[in-house]
Amino acid sequence: MENSTMTLLSACTKGGTATVVKIHASGALKQRLISFGIMRGSEIMMLECSPAKSTFEIKVGNVSLALRKEEAELIEVNNVR
Repeated sequence: MENSTMTLLSACTKGGTATVVKIHASGALKQRLISFGIMRGSEIMMLECSPAKSTFEIKVGNVSLALRKEEAELIEVNNVR
């Protein structure tokens, strides 16, 4: 398997999907992301991006939620489609 460069969730485009590799957050923020189903191996679909890419609407399983750019930059993904 080829080792690709790190991709952050904030780099994904509308309608795309990706698989979570790692969460680069800690403490309460990491626990909050996990409680929404954002954990290693979970698939995320990018539903919407604000014009300035400052907020992202994503879907994880049956849950839709909005993330700030700062939060999306802490989520490393691969298999971006």
